[in-house]
Amino acid sequence: MSNKKINVAIIGLGFGAEFIPIYKKHPNANLMAICQRTKSKLDEIGNAFDIEKRFTDYDQLLKDPDIDAVHINTPIPDHAIQSIKALKAGKHVACTVPMATTVAECEEIVKLTKANNLTYMMMETVVYAREFLFMKELYEKGELGKIQFLKASHQQDMDGWPNYWPGLPPMHYATHCVGPVLGLLRAEAEYVSCFGSGTIREDLQKHYNSPYAVETAHIKLRNSDVSAHVYRSLFDVARQYRESFEVYGSKKSVEWPLIEGHPLIMHVAKRPEPEIPEEVECPDYAKFLPEPIQRFTTKGVYDSDEHQHLSFTQGAGHGGSHPHLVHEFLSALIQNRNPYPNATQSANITCVGLLAHQSAQQGGAIMKLPAFTLS
Repeated sequence: MSNKKINVAIIGLGFGAEFIPIYKKHPNANLMAICQRTKSKLDEIGNAFDIEKRFTDYDQLLKDPDIDAVHINTPIPDHAIQSIKALKAGKHVACTVPMATTVAECEEIVKLTKANNLTYMMMETVVYAREFLFMKELYEKGELGKIQFLKASHQQDMDGWPNYWPGLPPMHYATHCVGPVLGLLRAEAEYVSCFGSGTIREDLQKHYNSPYAVETAHIKLRNSDVSAHVYRSLFDVARQYRESFEVYGSKKSVEWPLIEGHPLIMHVAKRPEPEIPEEVECPDYAKFLPEPIQRFTTKGVYDSDEHQHLSFTQGAGHGGSHPHLVHEFLSALIQNRNPYPNATQSANITCVGLLAHQSAQQGGAIMKLPAFTLS
């Protein structure tokens, strides 16, 4: 492994604080700065983790010549503008999902990445979760056979969430279900068609002029005979939180459990009918990571005897994906290669959702993915 270190700054210290110990322990990272608008919170975390460089002003942080890369973990409406500013300032960018809220913003990020020879990675958790890595391993070993169909969902009750969440069109935040159906085959979406279903309360509809309780889309994969189905709900639908991914192959298929925390279900072709399905426990994939950060796939990011005053305990959440995301981003920079997903792939994933909502508004019209999202 290279001894080179990347100087990283974390932007946003809510969800972003989850990543501090991971960067601090990664052998190729130097976590040199943090940024948070609230100074009291900035100092609390900076003192707890001995981080000297602290910024309440993002624009000032970008002027620091020692910072190589930023990891953005701010609210969704800020993602694009902060990514664009960083790329213009010559910084590599890792950004939590989604990439942007408009197709034009996605295009600007792709253009800047190419023009400035910089790296952009959308930090999509699902494509590094242990369940996805398990299905990917089966696929790459040939155990699934020919892939025939892909399906994913993301259902969540967002009632009571503040700021930009009330009434958000479901497909505007679709990367958790679009990401895996494209990521398994490293495929690109060619076009999408989507229907809206049901209606949310009138007080929610006014925020985005969007009535749909559920948006359900079909995605045609480019240069493939495979299509995928994804669906999303955020309000007024009775459903436990669920980020599911299912793959149907000619030899084996794997389905997400109906209740979170239950085992995956594997179906094996040509067995006697009662024996076709079996429950399977998903293995962990810490073995893919440098030893100092392997523990973060299954344990919280904070040791039991330190930082007890902080309330961040979900480092092993999102299927253990957080250390995998950090390692992929840093490895891409060290090896001078594209991460997955890179800027173009991130734009393809994000624009599927944005265009799916437009399709629903037009009664299911086919929406082609723009050329800048295709390799």
